Amino acid sequence: MNPNEERDRFIARKLNEGCSLAEVQKLLAEELGINMTYLDLRLAAADLQVDWKKQDAAKPTQPAIEPEQALPVSESRTRVTVSRLVRPGAAMSGEVTFASGAEAEWFVDSYGRLGLNPKPESSRPTEADLREFQVELQKKLGGQG
Repeated sequence: MNPNEERDRFIARKLNEGCSLAEVQKLLAEELGINMTYLDLRLAAADLQVDWKKQDAAKPTQPAIEPEQALPVSESRTRVTVSRLVRPGAAMSGEVTFASGAEAEWFVDSYGRLGLNPKPESSRPTEADLREFQVELQKKLGGQG
């Protein structure tokens, strides 16, 4: 048996057990010593006999923000602006000043992916900053801001 056949059987078995691609990627490295990029793993898995319905069932649902975690609108200290001039390669962009004081430029690319570019000399935003930013951005883009 060639090494790719063993690898492919391992991948198919783990995916059919309900492991995510990220989990399979980690297990390949730990158990077989095979390092694959996520894209290479995804491409290899596409050719295998995998019950993808198990993958959908195994995905945990996003935990809802608990009421004590949600910030009332009046208490939000994160400031989001939407630029009138869109940066090249973006569908929309703007700036954000997080409650922690960190600052960044944000953008949404043509595929709808959100990205952040921290400003030079700025600290990194915290997880709470990022959650609050997403809420504030949704308000701005939804016309509520």
